[in-house]
Amino acid sequence: MNNYIYTFCQLILLSLTLTANAQKLHTTKWESGQLDRRTKVGVWEYYGYTASKERVVVQRYDHSTNELLYFRPSGEFIYNIEATPGQWQRHAVDRPPLFIGGDPALAVYTTQLQYPLQAQERNIQGQVTVGFAVDTLGRTSGHRVLRSIGGGCDQEALRVARTIPNEWIPARVGSHAVAAEYELTLTFRLAQP
Repeated sequence: MNNYIYTFCQLILLSLTLTANAQKLHTTKWESGQLDRRTKVGVWEYYGYTASKERVVVQRYDHSTNELLYFRPSGEFIYNIEATPGQWQRHAVDRPPLFIGGDPALAVYTTQLQYPLQAQERNIQGQVTVGFAVDTLGRTSGHRVLRSIGGGCDQEALRVARTIPNEWIPARVGSHAVAAEYELTLTFRLAQP
């Protein structure tokens, strides 16, 4: 009987050792947390930088429970929210729709813009704003151009916005998640010779 208990305890210790070894601390300029076989687990911190270049935590997110633990508020949040099905209105929200990881994580997708040849040839530069709804489950839909510059840039901005995965945290009013419209501005600027 004692041999069985001893063997059982050894198996538990081996299992704990393997689990601990499988998780690795991952830290960059923008994020820090545990990876388990390339999957984010546990609580991660996401960073931003102030104008004085001080690193600050902008989000703390638990990837094991899919729960936002903290976000750094900045100003008042007024968004178009879906007050009743199909009826949208401007409203203050307690928490805006957030992309998990903040702006640096979102930049992984928005920096994949490919400058349209037509826009380059016609020297078209500027900003395209794409709007889309983030529903109460953090999924996006209804992508459309709100501010246009033409030359193929609008289509490219839409393409990029649609590649962003559904890793959104919905807006909240009080304790309730609400569908809200998010506006994403993408800049097209030609390199100076």
